[in-house]
Amino acid sequence: MKRILVWFCWLGFATAPSFAAADTAKDSDLKFPPKSTVEAALIRGESVYKRYCVLCHGVDANGQGRAAKQYDPKPADLTRSPYPAVYKEMIIRRGGEALGRSEFMPPWGQELTDEQISDVVQYLQTLVRH
Repeated sequence: MKRILVWFCWLGFATAPSFAAADTAKDSDLKFPPKSTVEAALIRGESVYKRYCVLCHGVDANGQGRAAKQYDPKPADLTRSPYPAVYKEMIIRRGGEALGRSEFMPPWGQELTDEQISDVVQYLQTLVRH
C-alpha cells in the first residue's frame, strides 16, 4: 500500500511541469492592450465596476442590482445619467450625501486609487444611452 501511495505521489510530481507549461502557453497567447490606452482603462474600469458598484447599480448599470430593493431612494440608473465625467468622479470619490444625493452611495475616495476612479468613470461613460 505504501508503495502505491509513493508511486502516485511521484507520478503527480513527474507530470506537474507539463501542466504548468500548458498553462503558461495559454497565458502567453492572450493579448492585453498597453496600460496607457483607453482600451486598457475601460477594461480596468469594468473590473472596478463589477467589484464595487454592481451590487447596487446592477449588472446592466440600470440601478437594479441585488441590493437595490433595500434602498430608498433606489440606486441611480447609470445608463441614463445626464451628469458629466467630473460629477461622476466627485460622487464616486465623496459619496452621494456630500453632493446632496443618496446617503447610501458610499464615498470610495479612501478605498479606490485615482486611477481606479478615473477608469470606472471612463467605463461608465460608455454605458450611457443617448
